[in-house]
Amino acid sequence: MTRRVTTIEADYFDRLYRERSDPWDFSSSAYEHEKYQATLALLKAGPYESALEIGCSIGVLTAELAKHCSALLAIDASEVALEQARARNTSHAVRFERRMVPADFPVGRFDLIVLSEVLYYLDLPDLSRLAEQCATALKPDGDMIMCHWLGDTDYPLTGSQASDHFADAVRSTFPTRLIAHDQTYRLERLSA
Repeated sequence: MTRRVTTIEADYFDRLYRERSDPWDFSSSAYEHEKYQATLALLKAGPYESALEIGCSIGVLTAELAKHCSALLAIDASEVALEQARARNTSHAVRFERRMVPADFPVGRFDLIVLSEVLYYLDLPDLSRLAEQCATALKPDGDMIMCHWLGDTDYPLTGSQASDHFADAVRSTFPTRLIAHDQTYRLERLSA
């Protein structure tokens, strides 16, 4: 398999969602459901005041995250996916925006940033830039939660490469790294 070398563009995702409304079976897969429950288990007990979900896709995890957040900004590169996400999530706590990171990172400060199945679509320069943006946007007592599949793909980075590089890039600001799961997918929380 030939690995892509540059960040995957938004039209790739729009095309996938036009061909199949749920290309990774987020809404029906037992694997995805288990992964979402494990992700939610890493959240702090109290509600997060302001959260950012990068790569929300069709909003399945978004609906669960919203239950733990006073305000949630969910972004994705695909407008096709966002249409489904908006229909799935009618909570006033969730705001959806089409954004391609790192070029269009949202303004604001967050006490939770979730990056689920998104970092390996970026090349190393874009991943480094996104890590810097997240480190700046995350409040000092906040958490970053990352989850990435560890299987083979043609994406610019593997799941382990993406999560390791990101964690290394934010280590000086958020040195605590808890890897909660590291088989099939890597699930981790970064904090101060």
